[in-house]
Amino acid sequence: MNKKLWMLLAMMFATTSMLAQVNTEDDETNDEDEITVTDQKGHQEVIEFPEAMTYDLDSLLNLYMSKTYLDEDGDCNMRDINPVYTKEDYINRLSRLPNVMEMVHNDVVQKFIDRYSGRLRHSISYMLGASNFYIPIFEEALETYQLPLELKYLPIIESALNPTAVSRVGATGLWQFMIGTGKQYGLQVNSLVDERRDPVKSSYAAARYLKDLYKVFGDWNLVIAAYNCGPENINKAIHRSNGEKDYWKIYPYLPKETRGYVPAFIAANYIMTYYSQHNICPMTTRLPAKTDTVMVNRNVHMEQVAAVVGINIDLLRSLNPMYRRDVIPGATEPMPLRLPQSEVGKFIDMADSVYNYKADELLSKRSEVEIKEDAPTYYRKSTRTYKKKTTRAKRGRRAPVKRRSTGRRTRRRR
Repeated sequence: MNKKLWMLLAMMFATTSMLAQVNTEDDETNDEDEITVTDQKGHQEVIEFPEAMTYDLDSLLNLYMSKTYLDEDGDCNMRDINPVYTKEDYINRLSRLPNVMEMVHNDVVQKFIDRYSGRLRHSISYMLGASNFYIPIFEEALETYQLPLELKYLPIIESALNPTAVSRVGATGLWQFMIGTGKQYGLQVNSLVDERRDPVKSSYAAARYLKDLYKVFGDWNLVIAAYNCGPENINKAIHRSNGEKDYWKIYPYLPKETRGYVPAFIAANYIMTYYSQHNICPMTTRLPAKTDTVMVNRNVHMEQVAAVVGINIDLLRSLNPMYRRDVIPGATEPMPLRLPQSEVGKFIDMADSVYNYKADELLSKRSEVEIKEDAPTYYRKSTRTYKKKTTRAKRGRRAPVKRRSTGRRTRRRR
């Protein structure tokens, strides 16, 4: 991968908050996490939004990389008016997408399109701008494994394009890998390093996982549903539906969030293509400086690098999002440190100064300690007594204690 492309994705890594709904009026329910759909028979069904559709936007726009490399497009008149189109218009647009995967229209899909084009329209504006950093990476990984390129929009509903996103159940990164699955596909996760946050490594891992799921199910709708809830739940739904292998036929047997997952994916493909028809303007991006990588074979703290080389520490964190506590554990194995290209030579020339800067303070773990042997040893005599539990006590009640009279008045203990 060329250095310029690496930098395109790297400068967004500082993101620690995710995207959210804005208060544009639409016909959705007031509930932030779910929608209600009424079928032709009048039955109502509650469908949960994917978690990334419920995140907050405000804090994201105040972060270092957002302020530095993303701006609103002052030349675009983004009116908060969502035009009304006919059902046939949506069906026609979806049918014209240059996709291998099936992009159908129904009431559930329409609900998600309305949410993206209405309440989440400013979040879509941000994601359109951020996609300039990430989409080339996704496409390269998907193309390597010969997968449909429309899968590049899966992180829209997984993480809202936040590389440090963490879900309620601990899934992490742009592609929201759980620890077990991430390790299964070669992503290192420990106390200091989490490669699920690395857009390049996680994208290639996700492509491999999606390819393996397709070998199992042979249907892309089932594949992305399995990506959301796990292949076991898809197999259960197939079994409960008497062997049906059509997503829309096993739909009633899926978990609530997964019922909205494929519709949300279709809606994401729609809105990322037809955003202009809904008066949505992408945020503009400025290309950051080029970067390069050096390998470190000693433990080093990012504060050491920032102070000695003279680099903003937020920029360092953005370029190296996989390091969870600002420590690069190069002593364990050689680890990459990504730097602005202009600072690579300076780091190499000043490496000793970097490693020695506040090393005792920033890298304070001891490698050897002595046991103090000349201190006196104290023993404490136990006064605890054990009483045989009665049947009544075992039932959760306090057993009565029989006392033998001594003929003397005893002082009550306080």
